[in-house]
Amino acid sequence: MRELINSIEQEYRRYKKLAEDAIRQLDESQLDLPTPGFDNSIATLVWHISGNLKSRFTDFLTSDGEKPWRARDEEFEARRVTAADLFTKWEDGWGVVLAALQALHDEDLGKTVTIRQQPLLVHQALHRSLAHTSYHVGQIVYIAKSAKGTAWTSLSIPPGKSKEYNANPTRERP
Repeated sequence: MRELINSIEQEYRRYKKLAEDAIRQLDESQLDLPTPGFDNSIATLVWHISGNLKSRFTDFLTSDGEKPWRARDEEFEARRVTAADLFTKWEDGWGVVLAALQALHDEDLGKTVTIRQQPLLVHQALHRSLAHTSYHVGQIVYIAKSAKGTAWTSLSIPPGKSKEYNANPTRERP
């Protein structure tokens, strides 16, 4: 039985697509621009999300989620990237989490995993990671929307279109 795991996996996939749709609206030159008010660029956030997912979900049930090979501080360094490099890094992390989720069953939710030597039940670790990922995806969307300005294409229900959308709620269907 995989009802709960499938639900969590679909949320990960929803946030993955949300970030990708935001990033694809940008010119390559906008991917590594630092955001006013804080230093993170979309490239920085992609490196961080990818590094986090890869670390947390490599050997998910059997090793600490903070791997000794992870260079977390380097994820936040400024970098110049191409769109191809960015999406390669992005998929690197997402491939690990999606494969780990495919291997889980609902019975695994009560097992214990560790992150930075802190024991967590699998369901707690999954929710923690999903919340962390969605937090940074929100930052990616915000940065992309700020960069595009009035040329932004809404990723949700555009202002003034709620009644029209509610008549045909296409984004609510899997």
